[in-house]
Amino acid sequence: MYDVIIVGAGPAGLNAALVLGRCRRGVLVLDDGHPRNASSRALHGFFTRDGTDPREMLALGREELGRYPTVEIRAEHASDARREDNRFTLTLATGEEVESAFVLLATGVVDELPPVPGIEAFYGRSVHHCPYCDGWEHSDEAIAVYGDNEPAVDLALELTAWSRGLALVTDGPARLSQRQRKRLREQDIAIYEQRIERLRGRDGTLEAIAFADGTSLTCGAIFFRGKKRQRSDLAERLGCVPDETGMVPTGKYEATDIPGLFIAGDAARSIQLAIIAASEGASAAVLINDALIKRDLARYARHASR
Repeated sequence: MYDVIIVGAGPAGLNAALVLGRCRRGVLVLDDGHPRNASSRALHGFFTRDGTDPREMLALGREELGRYPTVEIRAEHASDARREDNRFTLTLATGEEVESAFVLLATGVVDELPPVPGIEAFYGRSVHHCPYCDGWEHSDEAIAVYGDNEPAVDLALELTAWSRGLALVTDGPARLSQRQRKRLREQDIAIYEQRIERLRGRDGTLEAIAFADGTSLTCGAIFFRGKKRQRSDLAERLGCVPDETGMVPTGKYEATDIPGLFIAGDAARSIQLAIIAASEGASAAVLINDALIKRDLARYARHASR
């Protein structure tokens, strides 16, 4: 039985494994190879790693874990989980079962792209969901914000920190209130309510949005604030209840209401940056190790008293 099973090998999972490996804990990291930022060309906002290819950063993390013999990484998908008798049992896609005293879920979320034909070809290079991650690269460019709701309006206003060449593209008649329209108008953010026919560009670089009425909007990027869903349902299988945003609430040091279960990274936070995910992984690891120390001390005391 492992001390800890970590599901997910992004910044949160790998940093937790690093801290726990240095604590000489038996750790199994399960990684099914689907990171949230797979389409991204570069990681940003992470000091000493700003501009690094996310794949390179994950490879460096795995390489560092090779120094610690108690940490095992397996390319496996965890399909089910249960907690019985103060231990967790995870079922892998192969049918194999693995057990641990603690579980850290670092499975992240999946972004649902806007329903625009061909948008996948631009995602990660000129179509983005996070201005803190990718806004600087489009400073002072013509930027379109996709959506016709309050979050889209808020995103458009937020992006004024990076550019003043902004437009809100609603892909059809907007359902905006007069107050929302006024807020945009005050910041010279135009509203385009035509249906989108396609995106124009090449090699992932956006050049314009072509509308169904024959007009177009020149722009170098599209930002959206779309829906997200949990990449894994293991938290719910273990008894956690997501909040109204789909996130799984956690308390101090990423602990859940389920004893021994922790969730770190994007699956539990509205501020979703790689450096924050890595920090949460470390925080969870410290609390887990503290609990393991108390367990080990109690076992030693019982043995010594015999």
